[in-house]
Amino acid sequence: MNYDLSDRLESFAANVILVYDKKPLTYAGDYLAKQLIRSSCSSALNYGEALGTLTDKDKLFKLSLCLKELRECLRNLNIQTKAGLLPTEGLKLLKDENDQLIRIMVTRIKNIKGL
Repeated sequence: MNYDLSDRLESFAANVILVYDKKPLTYAGDYLAKQLIRSSCSSALNYGEALGTLTDKDKLFKLSLCLKELRECLRNLNIQTKAGLLPTEGLKLLKDENDQLIRIMVTRIKNIKGL
């Protein structure tokens, strides 16, 4: 298992892209797929920015954005699952990785806050 958070976030975003390589056939599928790609990529990009911040306040802000985007991914995956819009292969792995990334991000934020 890879423990480099930057790489894991990038891989998560790339895996989302690969799952949605083919355009969904419905309006809802297309809408949610595009939003999931945006939010998964945004979490990786904001984490990259967090690594370059100079203050804990800036780092917390960027990590909070990462967390927000990861939570959005999870809700999106859940909605698509409930609506039967997702391909089944790889779905469990995506959701598991998403959950782990959320947990890691919460821990990183708590550590910076000293909680």
